[in-house]
Amino acid sequence: MDDINLHHRFLNWRRRIREREMGEVRPAQERFMRLLKNGDILSYQGNSDEVGCYVAPQPLSKGTCYFEVTIVDTGLRGTIAVGLVPRFYRLDHQPGWLPYSVAYHAVNGKLYNGNPLGQQFGPQCVRGDRIGCGIHSENPAAGITTVFFTKNGREVGSAEVPGTTEGLFPAVGMHSLGEVARVDLQAQWLLEEDESMMMVDSHEDDWGRLFDVRASGTLLEYVGKGKSIMDVGLAQARQPLTTRCHYFEVEIVDAGEKCYIALGLARRDYPKNRHPGWSRGSVAYHADDGKLFHGSGVGDAFGPRCLKGDIMGCGIMFPRDYILDGEADGDDWERLEDQPQPEGIQNVLYLNDEGEEEEEEEEEGDMEMERGQEGRKVAVFFTRNGKLMGRREVGVPLGGLYPTVGMLSSGEKVKVDLHPLSG
Repeated sequence: MDDINLHHRFLNWRRRIREREMGEVRPAQERFMRLLKNGDILSYQGNSDEVGCYVAPQPLSKGTCYFEVTIVDTGLRGTIAVGLVPRFYRLDHQPGWLPYSVAYHAVNGKLYNGNPLGQQFGPQCVRGDRIGCGIHSENPAAGITTVFFTKNGREVGSAEVPGTTEGLFPAVGMHSLGEVARVDLQAQWLLEEDESMMMVDSHEDDWGRLFDVRASGTLLEYVGKGKSIMDVGLAQARQPLTTRCHYFEVEIVDAGEKCYIALGLARRDYPKNRHPGWSRGSVAYHADDGKLFHGSGVGDAFGPRCLKGDIMGCGIMFPRDYILDGEADGDDWERLEDQPQPEGIQNVLYLNDEGEEEEEEEEEGDMEMERGQEGRKVAVFFTRNGKLMGRREVGVPLGGLYPTVGMLSSGEKVKVDLHPLSG
């Protein structure tokens, strides 16, 4: 009996210790190091050799799913980071550097997702800019949280982050003298503030094919490897240009690492790993060098290079008496995938002899496809920021010419308007 009583006393003693420990951590407390906090203002107090970090007292949740940080002063280097971290994150590391954390860094626009090596993500942020961070969705079963970031109220992008049982806490990191930021843990962000992201699913039917490109509303983002010319990301519209809808535009939201962005027109079954303009049955204006490519991997000098913020346009000047073979039906895309394709229409593997043979077969198939189409030619024109850059006479393949966008380097993002008010 004494042994039983002793055992119960031991269990009660351990329970009281556990309750006492839980009581000590239950009150929400913010944590920060090498930073001075005055109300909602954070200022760096280190010597620029050491990181200072702030962690909010409460994690983001369904009720409070977003916060913002305004850059008051960039200091010496502007190394301000905004993101989410676990509760007891090390305060001598920038958010995003350690596992289970993610952050958008103002100095270089990179995203750090549990790794000190960041990836190109969005634009740099300077004094006066607002960086926001929030949670789109949580999947507790998979242990994954989708975290998104904004700049001045416009969504930049999102990333999947491993979640923790205690949640992810708002965090701000700084790393140089003079850096000052204002934190708003009660900020509100409405999807309607970013017109490009309104009704995310409302434009999904616009695209017949997407390869290594992610579509979010009107925003297209390259998600391929970007290691070689075989890693082209391609987006092709479901409908060709017609006499009623003869023009479309692309705004470069982020030039990424190389700005290997191309806009143009291509046949319906254009190879998925070829930039528009490189293969027969296509023509395109390339942003990185300003060249025009027309069915060849060798481009011609055409216009100026295009950078972040530039709007590239492409259209067709149809003759007045022009009559299309027939407008494409969206359901035809599914039928096209199920039908065997001509041997000459396939992806081009041109890195070896076999690839060269396939490329020759492709050209033969193209010539067969275009045979009898010599009388069907149109003038394809390109614009940059509303100004005409030039035009090129192009033969129209069976089925018409489809708006096509190509990308090939990390971080590239464009906003597409397939139906601009072009007159």
